[in-house]
Amino acid sequence: MLPENVGELLSEGARKSEEGVGPISVYRAVLEARFVDDKMKKLVRQSKGGTFQLSAAGHELVGVMAARFLRPGIDWGFPYYRDRAFAIGLGCDVAELFGAFLARRTENHSSGRMMPDHFSHKKLRIPCQSSSVGSQFLQATGTALSARLRRAEEVIYVSGGDGSTSQGDFHEMLNFACLYNLPLIVVIQDNGWAISVKKEEQTAGQTIAKMAQGYEGLWVSEIDGTQYEELFDSLEYATKKARSAKGPSLIVAHVPRLGPHSSSDDPQKYQDPAQHEEDKKRDPLYRLEAFLLDKALLTPDEIQQYRNEIHALVEDKAIEGDRYPFPEAHTARDHLFVTTCPKSLDAENKQPPSPDVEKIVLMDALNHALIEEMERDPGVIVFGEDVAKGKGGVFGITRTLTARFSEDRCFNTPLAESTIIGLAIGLSFDGFHKPVAEIQFADYCWPGMNQLMNELASICYRSNGEWHCPVVIRMPYGGYIQGGPYHSQSPEAFFAHCPGLKVLIPSHAADAKRLLKGAIRDPNPVIFLEHKALYRQRYFSARAEPSSEEILPCGQSFVIREGSDITYIGWGMTTVMGYEAAELVSQEGISVEVIDLVSISPVDWPTLLKSVQKTGKVLIAHEAPLLGGFGAELAARLSEEAFTYLDAPICRLGSRECPVPYSKPLEDTILLQKNEIGIALRKLAAY
Repeated sequence: MLPENVGELLSEGARKSEEGVGPISVYRAVLEARFVDDKMKKLVRQSKGGTFQLSAAGHELVGVMAARFLRPGIDWGFPYYRDRAFAIGLGCDVAELFGAFLARRTENHSSGRMMPDHFSHKKLRIPCQSSSVGSQFLQATGTALSARLRRAEEVIYVSGGDGSTSQGDFHEMLNFACLYNLPLIVVIQDNGWAISVKKEEQTAGQTIAKMAQGYEGLWVSEIDGTQYEELFDSLEYATKKARSAKGPSLIVAHVPRLGPHSSSDDPQKYQDPAQHEEDKKRDPLYRLEAFLLDKALLTPDEIQQYRNEIHALVEDKAIEGDRYPFPEAHTARDHLFVTTCPKSLDAENKQPPSPDVEKIVLMDALNHALIEEMERDPGVIVFGEDVAKGKGGVFGITRTLTARFSEDRCFNTPLAESTIIGLAIGLSFDGFHKPVAEIQFADYCWPGMNQLMNELASICYRSNGEWHCPVVIRMPYGGYIQGGPYHSQSPEAFFAHCPGLKVLIPSHAADAKRLLKGAIRDPNPVIFLEHKALYRQRYFSARAEPSSEEILPCGQSFVIREGSDITYIGWGMTTVMGYEAAELVSQEGISVEVIDLVSISPVDWPTLLKSVQKTGKVLIAHEAPLLGGFGAELAARLSEEAFTYLDAPICRLGSRECPVPYSKPLEDTILLQKNEIGIALRKLAAY
């Protein structure tokens, strides 16, 4: 149902004047989408190409019409995997869609890296889509926020199935979009099934439309997605509402699922045959043909003529798609990262400065880095929980940024880590914004791990380099401050295990400033871990402040103490403890070379290997539990590549395999201590 003030946004005769949304134009695209679906099914059965097909039959009308209300290359589309009709309606080349279906090397749609119907098209502004159900919702919200911040009259469309509304990201999207009055159109194509699970087992109240009514500022429309006129009225209103900066809309379009979930699915195992027959009567293609006949817009002969013409066109496009070559095997690892990265403008990173040099602490260095980069680049924006206004984050790192740069460039988000990371992804697509997002504590990143690990890390790769995300995620981490189990975690090994992420850990103020500036200028996703216990530490971590021109790119480690007997490798707090332990054992005649790893991913292997070749002995220490810690990876590779130089087994130290308790005596028992490093150095020296 349209609102009473519909006249403010809709114009008379729009159904005739809207280019591309006329019923005959829509009919041609719906036919094309249906015949593409049929052809792909045949190719799977004939084993002539793709082995997996997602049926879009029954969803064509809503997808085509939603696309036709957008401006290709200006507005944005985030279609889910059953929205092939949207891609066709927006202008994606059907031959390319067949090529992607056959896992061939195409210009768009991932070039064989993604499964079929995971659309990606830079010129048409379809960011790389995913298999993770509902992950597109928050990314679309981020792009909608970008449009609002840039004062751009862009509309952002995002679609999903009714099953996707069970994901938390769906509700986080609606909440944020309403809070910020975003130009977002959400279309849920409700076919009543989430693979084999009925809607009755998915959605309380039977419809997501009722559940969504409570979001203030959200216009909700529940319609028959097989009826041209209902779709036209709702989509026209939602589009003009968004383009007029009047906020988001949710359209729940009921459609039939006429095919299986996918070519791997057999609906006869769970679907009532009688219900399937009823669904066939709601076929939007036949209903659209009936509408055209009833309105005397086409004759039966003209309909048959269109069917013949479009069928032949699709057959030709399938042949053209089959001509695309397979991607070459040697390109399998291409585009994991964007290779154009900032160059180092830092000449020295050696010993701690002399006591008479004026120093700043790590937290101030980070604050200054953010200020300098926000002044240099208007696209840099900072957001997260509690980061804005007077608070400036739990540790005060972002203090003064809102007052200095406005709430558009430093703002608070809801307490929702998936929202924070999903927004960062969507914001980064526009080529202007450089999101710097803060997760309040690394311990709380886990609700956002789907957006981080499945989405952000792989977008450049799975889009074949078509899209990239210049995103920095800042996270305070680590223990030694009586934070208990939920404020003491050291998760660097988890992040390092995920291809596509860069991971940095500074141990002192000078590196913190230069590294954060380099991370912001990096076109790739960077996880920036900041040890909480070092924020205000002065003995080691306070340093002379680098100039505004100095930066450090990812991938470097540094020898911060020369030595000849043992190579010690640490990062974060263990760099500090290792440096102090090395100074202590030097009084006993043990010469320890201390390396601050700094870059967890990528690792600076040449610096490590050079040191090991000199000393012949290695001690690696990290704060995370020893089992499965990142030190194991370092030890394994150094053993492989420097075995002939080793004079002793590589030694590893870490904390105990236990959550970090709150009580100080218990915390000290669980976490690695400086005296343990000293003991290990003496033992290794005597080997």
